[in-house]
Amino acid sequence: MNLVTRKIEDRNTDTVLLKPVGHALNENPEVSMVVPALNEEVTVGEFVDWCKEGLEKAGVKGQVLIVDSSTDKTAEIALTHGAEVLKVPKRGLGRAYIDAIPFIRGRYVIMGDADLTYEFREITSFVKKFREGYEFVMGSRFKGTIEKGAMPPLHQYFGTPLTTWILNFIYRSKFSDIHCGMRGITHDGLVRMRLASQSWQYASEMIIKALHLGLRISEVPINFYKDREGRVSNFKRIGWFAPWHAGWLTLKAIFTFGADFFLFQPGQILAAVGLVGVVFLYGGPVAAFGIGLSLHWMLFFLLLFLVGLQFFFMGILARAIYDSEKRHSPKWLRLFGFSRSSLASAGIFLVGLLSMWPLVVEYVDNGFALPPQIGKSSYQAVGGIGLVFAAVIYFTFSLVYNAVMAATPNTPQMPPVEPARVTDKEPVAGVSRD
Repeated sequence: MNLVTRKIEDRNTDTVLLKPVGHALNENPEVSMVVPALNEEVTVGEFVDWCKEGLEKAGVKGQVLIVDSSTDKTAEIALTHGAEVLKVPKRGLGRAYIDAIPFIRGRYVIMGDADLTYEFREITSFVKKFREGYEFVMGSRFKGTIEKGAMPPLHQYFGTPLTTWILNFIYRSKFSDIHCGMRGITHDGLVRMRLASQSWQYASEMIIKALHLGLRISEVPINFYKDREGRVSNFKRIGWFAPWHAGWLTLKAIFTFGADFFLFQPGQILAAVGLVGVVFLYGGPVAAFGIGLSLHWMLFFLLLFLVGLQFFFMGILARAIYDSEKRHSPKWLRLFGFSRSSLASAGIFLVGLLSMWPLVVEYVDNGFALPPQIGKSSYQAVGGIGLVFAAVIYFTFSLVYNAVMAATPNTPQMPPVEPARVTDKEPVAGVSRD
């Protein structure tokens, strides 16, 4: 039995690669079809045949890799039909792709499901996009065809359009079907993504990270079919709440990887409005558009400014975390470099103290009693307090930002993998021991 076992140290588990007997395997494939499977013995054999037909039609050399965590005969059937099988413990759909990365040999990767719902006999459009230079190619069921009964109405007319719209709105993208499981990515792009999601939310994470990495993205229409007779989908296996749970996981991924949407620009707006208001009232009360603005309004504008500043800085921090390759860090380091931010925050802090000084003098002159009335010095002191707080926020944020930069590696890394070794496991039908 030709078994190759690699232990991924940080996961404390073995993954076993099984290679079929009697089938020629391409050592240098252009395309790798990487597909997780869980108890798909009803469809997996024909699915592997579909993959081979798709590779032949596209005129490319390929690898068919089934990532299997089944308890039925899925692995044996896939091997019999000529696929490589990576045996992994059952840990989740996203985790299956993470585990597969060290075993992918192709330059381009096409993903999907082994249930015959996606048309893997037609991959020419994906290959064409890859050769045109696109790095992430999404399939779109809505631009292609959806067989009657293939997609529940709740998914087709509500869940998928709504979550797709939310993602497009937040990330300013133009996807038509973010839940399509058939998608392609370059091997390099997949490694650079550093996928972390263990379950269904990997699908949204991939799209969002493709946007963050600036990958060239395209969509191609695909055909989507209903389940074969005798097969029960994973959603049906789990229960009625599965679609709602998957939807929530999708929203969680969208919001988690897009936190800067809620922070960066809103923070800029709040800080700008607050700063203008504070500066406008720095010299004392004013009237504008028939509205009298006094110290209470100045305190309100000060609050807007400080909250907005904090939002803005947190948005920058979120973008720094997403920017795993530090493509944009030089721009922000010019503003938040330790030496520059230390000097700038010290200067802002000093100006703030000087703005507060007239009120301190007035307070001392009055024998440490409250002034008889709120004067110009009180307004200047509020402005000074804002500057002091802004200086502290600026300095402390620069410390955190520099810490994040120092802790983030510059280049993506593959999961640590031990050299291959032969195991002493019992033979599996359809394979041989070399």
